[in-house]
Amino acid sequence: MTILVTGATGVIGQQVVNQLVQRGASVRALVRDPAKADFPAAVQVVKGDLMDPDALRGAFAGVSAFFLLNAVAPDEFTQALIALNVAREAGVERVVYLSVIHSDRYVNVPHFAGKFGVERMIEQMGFSATILRPAYFMNNELTVKDAVQAYGVYPMPIGTRGLAMVDPRDIGEIAAIELIHRANATRPLALERINLVGPDTLTGIDAAAIWSDVLGRPIAYGGDDTANFEQNLRNFMPGWMAYDMRLMADRFISDGMVPEAGDVERLTAMLGRPLRNYRDYVASIATPSGAAAGR
Repeated sequence: MTILVTGATGVIGQQVVNQLVQRGASVRALVRDPAKADFPAAVQVVKGDLMDPDALRGAFAGVSAFFLLNAVAPDEFTQALIALNVAREAGVERVVYLSVIHSDRYVNVPHFAGKFGVERMIEQMGFSATILRPAYFMNNELTVKDAVQAYGVYPMPIGTRGLAMVDPRDIGEIAAIELIHRANATRPLALERINLVGPDTLTGIDAAAIWSDVLGRPIAYGGDDTANFEQNLRNFMPGWMAYDMRLMADRFISDGMVPEAGDVERLTAMLGRPLRNYRDYVASIATPSGAAAGR
């Protein structure tokens, strides 16, 4: 049983690889640059990406199941369709796909709409699939922690509806559990969707209050100005991506990322432990001794 992990050198992909190895799975990692692959020795590394059908053909040889993760990109939908088609050609029908919560509701947000399109293709192509729908990643806070500590303001415009922020380590562990479950099944299993959430649904004011408590000084919420958020993002990402992120923030404010009934209990049962919480994550990245734990 070999499980292929795409996006393997990213934050989530690395967690998935490590969790699979810990569970005794044979793992193959698809990476753009093998020199950046920092995996356990048992992991087989294959060079390639989701726009390279020849590399994908080699990567899928002898695979039982695969983890499909592709980053936000203009050709994200195309990447996923190429991977799915090559997988089907290779006879690999079991997949765990990392989508996003409310992909079917945030219909105007490009990368949400793209991921929902991939979900539909997975379903229509007949894959035995688990579709994971994570809420806001806690590790996004790594991009704002310096600003919070330097200026005393929590700058993410996440609104008042609330986001059920999820720890990337929990995402990786659930993904590994589902991959092994799919790969070991004696017959293809029905498609399933799982919301990946944290134990608490937090507003912008809630997040600022937690930072205040952890740092021991007042941290204010910066408010819901998504236009300014977009302009700030343009300093370190392309304009199209900054606009995509602004549209997402607009939906944070109008809709939030709120779990469905039973989501937290379901994940807790799958993990056999409580979900990691935002307060502990903030504490891990707000102090030098905990910085590494937040990556």
